[in-house]
Amino acid sequence: MAQLGQRTTVYSTGRPHLYRDPFDEERFERVREIAAEMLAATTGLPFQKVKDLFCNEEGFQTPKIDTRAAVFQQQKILLVKERNGKWSLPGGWVDLLETIKTNTEKEVKEEAGLDVEATRLIAVQDRNHHNDPPYAYNVCKVFILCELKGGYFIPNIETLESGYFGLDELPELAAEKNNLEQVAMCFKAYEDPNWVVIFD
Repeated sequence: MAQLGQRTTVYSTGRPHLYRDPFDEERFERVREIAAEMLAATTGLPFQKVKDLFCNEEGFQTPKIDTRAAVFQQQKILLVKERNGKWSLPGGWVDLLETIKTNTEKEVKEEAGLDVEATRLIAVQDRNHHNDPPYAYNVCKVFILCELKGGYFIPNIETLESGYFGLDELPELAAEKNNLEQVAMCFKAYEDPNWVVIFD
């Protein structure tokens, strides 16, 4: 325990915290719960889900990162069919120790069985500005143009099949992950060698 001005640094959990007294910790925990209650009421999400998302974090609440790969063949874009029957660009959360590039390539391999090289940034978007339904937490969606190197689809725990589609023949999209506007944006980026990255 060490003094810092009028506050005490408490190391009871192995992490330094600044409190005037033990009652402050209790008050701060209650403020955190109230914030979760407010967010649950605003979003319609269950309180426990919001609390699990936010109240287990000790650091700053930073956005999650989701990468989506745009892979083209013969002017058509690659989509994978998810277990709910809807289709999406291969992608997912950026895993620990992965970069934007390596995560994008890894997700295509896992979901579509293909080897690709992530070559160009298309866009970085705030998910809640573009996709429904809104999430209780922020997500940065990163769209990456990829070059196909080889491989073939193998059914897996995430996806049932894959296919290439023209913009005018898209199947039902998993709009919470990628909507028509976002897929159309990928087509435009693919067709434009001077594409300027879009970002929110």
